[in-house]
Amino acid sequence: MKQRAQRIITGLATVGASLALAQGAQAQALVSNIPGAVVLERILVKVNGGLVTQSDLEALQIRALRVRATPPQTDAELRQVIQEITPDLIVNAVEELLLVERGRDLGYSLSDEQFQAMLDIHLLAPFRICRAAAPYFRDAGRREAREGQARHRKVVMVSSLAASFGNPGAGNYAAAKGGLIGLTKTLAAEWGSANVNVNAVSFGIIQTRFGAPQSAQQSITVGGREIPLGVPDKTLQAMGFDPDEDRDLYAPRKTPGTALGRTGTIQEAADAIFWLASPLSNYVTGQVIPVSGGARGGMS
Repeated sequence: MKQRAQRIITGLATVGASLALAQGAQAQALVSNIPGAVVLERILVKVNGGLVTQSDLEALQIRALRVRATPPQTDAELRQVIQEITPDLIVNAVEELLLVERGRDLGYSLSDEQFQAMLDIHLLAPFRICRAAAPYFRDAGRREAREGQARHRKVVMVSSLAASFGNPGAGNYAAAKGGLIGLTKTLAAEWGSANVNVNAVSFGIIQTRFGAPQSAQQSITVGGREIPLGVPDKTLQAMGFDPDEDRDLYAPRKTPGTALGRTGTIQEAADAIFWLASPLSNYVTGQVIPVSGGARGGMS
């Protein structure tokens, strides 16, 4: 393609350069480990304002190679594997760009009712619960502290990586979970003198019924209204999942988006909460614990 973007790269990784060569990339680049080296980046795909560059592709290739059961051992095997996985990686990257674009549209078409509903569930409800518990947690803890007793009480909020990374098409959910983190840190500061530990878990992809494809047509009825459960099929496909796959809904799935190479289970999610609710975490408060298998990404 004729379009070019320029960026500054501090040291181009050797493995990234090897992968680019194995793919037969013809990017015009100055490959150097000198800090501040200028690399002319090849743009592979452009979707509206979003770009997929050669470096983006290399990062996806590296992630995919890391989660393979049997990594390639020779240059020939590496080239073969790269040729096999690259088409799907590019398709998924384009799907993700489309998802982000769709999210921009959806985010600004949410009704006040839709936005407020997420705030009510994920932020207002935890606030009300903590307010109701204050006499039994904060006030009781302060009385005990005055009497020389140190009895820890635990509050564990359930947040999401969406609070840090955003969630295209679900700004209401991301905003509510972000607000919950602010509430967690505030309560930890306010209730610490009462020996109340207030922390949050921040979940990545956990295999629950809410992660099922919407094509499975599961729903719940709330207030006389039927609400579909699950994730849109295109969203699952953009994440590298097959919505038509016949599988155990609660079993972990392979994903290149985490260091562990898979999604989490409901037991693993519960274990993290158990730790924060146990005496093992008595000196931990005001913290947000990611439970994500080492998910990478997001913006900072």
